[in-house]
Amino acid sequence: MDDLLEICCGLDVHEKVVVACVLNGELNKKPSKEIKSFETNTEGLLNLLDWLEEKKCSHVVMESTGVYWKPVWNILETGNFELILANARQIKSLPGRKTDIKDAEWIAQLLRSGLVNKSFVPEEPIRDLRDLTRYRKKLINNISAEKNRIHKILQDCNIKITSQITDIFGQTGREILRCVIEGKNIDKVELEKMLSSRGKWRLQKKVDEIEKSLRGKIREHHRRMIKCHYEHILFLEGQLKELEEKIDEQLKPYVREIELLKTVPGINDNAAGVIIAEIGVNMDQFPTDKHLSSWSGLSPGNNESAGKKKEAQ
Repeated sequence: MDDLLEICCGLDVHEKVVVACVLNGELNKKPSKEIKSFETNTEGLLNLLDWLEEKKCSHVVMESTGVYWKPVWNILETGNFELILANARQIKSLPGRKTDIKDAEWIAQLLRSGLVNKSFVPEEPIRDLRDLTRYRKKLINNISAEKNRIHKILQDCNIKITSQITDIFGQTGREILRCVIEGKNIDKVELEKMLSSRGKWRLQKKVDEIEKSLRGKIREHHRRMIKCHYEHILFLEGQLKELEEKIDEQLKPYVREIELLKTVPGINDNAAGVIIAEIGVNMDQFPTDKHLSSWSGLSPGNNESAGKKKEAQ
């Protein structure tokens, strides 16, 4: 393998320790190597940064090991060298020759020979925005899960309100749920009061059906469970509202990019924000549109051997 870098370093990252191997020497000649271990706390990583700059490394590479690479990246990205994150699958060492030191040597040798593909790591504001948008998705999923649990309990106690009201978590549905939780008897008069406001004419025609659907066999256990799930929904919705406000604030510098993305059919404000959070706004990271499509998982893989096509990973 031809050498491309004179001074480079490979990092084998673990939870408590990171092993660094610096290769130094003229191109296409056997380099000298120096190996040193550092703790992954802040003090240890700052010592690693100073050591790498002292060795005058031009490039440093590490594999994306779980979440353990992130604190290392946060410290080393301020260094005077090019920091590279590599896919662990692509730089996997040979079986039977695996130790932390050998892994660091192997990673450094691959880097020296130019055989490491650089993974996309966006700048800090985009990483923060990505955390927010991904957590928003988690909250939405959690809210949906709690709503489904309430649906299940209502069926268990033979309350068929979901057959009459499409969204039982709208204004009317929530009023009914609160009455169920508090053990109140919901008669026709009470229902007519709930449905007296404007915009509820469709439900007003189904007062008798709704009243019948509320005649179930509900026990105190059911009320307690519905209350737990409903209060959790209210809490999660409050968290979601705060998160939405934070996301809007984080997206203010990217108004122009959002407007450009919205010119694509089917992309609204939320989708545009997610796209920016995932790929950033600096398209220099992707040499071509094909690289971007591949990184996004929109390109089919190709795995063929002896004329047989196999599943692509």
